Amino acid sequence: MTKLPLNQILHDECVAAMEAMPEASVDLIFADPPYNLQLGGDLHRPDNSKVAAVTDGWDQIGGFDDYDLFTWRWLEAARRLLKDDGAIWVMGSYHNIFRIGGILQDAGFWFMNDVIWRKSNPMPNFKGTRFTNAHETLIWALKSREQKKYTFNYPAMKMLNDGVQMRSDWNLPICAGHERIKNEEGTKAHPTQKPESLLHRVILATTNPGDVVLDPFFGTGTTGAVAKKLGRHFIGIEQDGTYVDVAQARIDAIVTADDKDLEVTPSKKSLPRIPFGAVVEAGLLHAGDKLFCPQKRRIARVRPDGSITTGENKGSIHQVGAAVQHAPACNGWTFWHYRQGKAGNFAPIDVLRQQMRAQLVS
Repeated sequence: MTKLPLNQILHDECVAAMEAMPEASVDLIFADPPYNLQLGGDLHRPDNSKVAAVTDGWDQIGGFDDYDLFTWRWLEAARRLLKDDGAIWVMGSYHNIFRIGGILQDAGFWFMNDVIWRKSNPMPNFKGTRFTNAHETLIWALKSREQKKYTFNYPAMKMLNDGVQMRSDWNLPICAGHERIKNEEGTKAHPTQKPESLLHRVILATTNPGDVVLDPFFGTGTTGAVAKKLGRHFIGIEQDGTYVDVAQARIDAIVTADDKDLEVTPSKKSLPRIPFGAVVEAGLLHAGDKLFCPQKRRIARVRPDGSITTGENKGSIHQVGAAVQHAPACNGWTFWHYRQGKAGNFAPIDVLRQQMRAQLVS
């Protein structure tokens, strides 16, 4: 079997390079393919200086049929490489993202989200002939509709957003200032370098440390740089030798953080399951101990099998909690409280569950 070229930049055409890799070997693919811009002539600023548009050969695929065929080829190669629990992100502008989106669905991928990258500092529309192009679109898709398992670090994304559920519109600046890589002449090394903040969010959300992230249009290596910082493996494919050299120098200068420093807020689903009965078995609570509702008006007693009773109500901590509130459901771990010591403070019994989980994962 061909060995996976981990943490390498392949100077090659993307389809040929992907077809040489082993099947089902990649956890995530991030693709920022050529946009095949349909430019309507030169663009000038109000001072008559020319705006450097993307006119490189790698962005000129041809007509729509040519671009669709190109997209089919690289997406089929990409899908073959994804593991069964893998996913893909593709980004683009109005020039190409709608064509790619249709082909993604036709190729069997299953959409999870379309994300709008709203640029906080977009280039103005100098001619005043249309709205300012202030966003690009990213599509996050699974390998197939039947796929049940995939990575989404929801709690980490919520934490990244100050404890609020993250939305699908991301307000991030374009790549500028010290982050923008310059060549020896002092001009942009790449016309469409993406900001690391964008890739940080993508990779942190949908991979775990040690996962393999493939970027078939590597450019100056933003995907590889962020992957290395976050403790992921990367594979980059880039057909332009100049960009390969720039990306390699950039990534070589990065030092990966320690494993412990790369830990993020875990999903509750990933934590060990602790039944309330296990708390009783461990002697953290005993038969006959009292549990209190938050207002201390309702008192329940612990029974040896992990059930509780208020006299008229008997059952699990969740069932009895719901019954005394006349509610359809209840999280008994946070509703019921215990006294910490004879004269101690009251704390939710979830504290005891966390103690047991800490012992299991330590």
